Amino acid sequence: MKVEEAQHIFEIHIEEFSEWRKRPHKHNFFEIVYVEEGSGRQCINKHEFAYHAGNVFLLPPLDCHSFKVEEPSRFYFIRFTDHYFLNSDKGTNYKTWFDRMAYILANYNKVPGDIISTDRERAYIIQTVKSIYQEYLHGDTYSDSIITGAMASILNILARSIEKRYVEQGNDTERRFGEILRYIHTHISDSDALRIPVLSEQFGISSSYFSEYFKKQAGMSLNEYIMKSKLKLVETKVLHTDLTLKEIAHELNFSDSSHLARTFKNTYGMTIKAFKQSGQMCCA
Repeated sequence: MKVEEAQHIFEIHIEEFSEWRKRPHKHNFFEIVYVEEGSGRQCINKHEFAYHAGNVFLLPPLDCHSFKVEEPSRFYFIRFTDHYFLNSDKGTNYKTWFDRMAYILANYNKVPGDIISTDRERAYIIQTVKSIYQEYLHGDTYSDSIITGAMASILNILARSIEKRYVEQGNDTERRFGEILRYIHTHISDSDALRIPVLSEQFGISSSYFSEYFKKQAGMSLNEYIMKSKLKLVETKVLHTDLTLKEIAHELNFSDSSHLARTFKNTYGMTIKAFKQSGQMCCA
């Protein structure tokens, strides 16, 4: 399976296809895809869904994807690596954004494809993508900062849309449950914030009942859910960042990298190195 490399830390291109000639592939960069014209089907990690004009997709690194073009299609592709925002000259804190997104990127349901919540947000993103393209083509000394700010706006809207969908899925189970999950994910590295007395006070559920309530909604205990959430974050950080195992262990409040490695192997039946080498499912 080919892993496509970004030539630069930030790129934006317009490409038109009457048929898709590329093989399914993975890439080492984030990609935002805006479909300006056309229709067909997109495959992401063996899931197929229809695309049409106006769709916006966010593809994390190492997702495998391809298109089946049914009507001639025109795409905007924005590609960027983590180094684009890690550059010290940028005004955007990429690490903060990625930490907010990491669990969502690992867990949100990619099958529906398009993730924009409202027509207002869609119109804003489309206009911003086109503005970025013009700045990219005809750049001057101000363009880099303008593009960075515009990208930050798009990424925050995408993060909000994905999180909103995820929380709503939890709330479908019980009115407060999605908000409890959001709180857990937001405070996943803070053990004190995830103690039952704190959670029960935060959400108005008695301490004596909280464990039973959570297990009824989640199908597992609170401690099991927290550990599962941490390991999902480990997956995302291993695949999508250059952090060392020691750094990941520190960020997620494991006692050390050996503790993290043992926990991962006991849960997944493979080492973290083997998991990274195995990659993701791919399109047929």
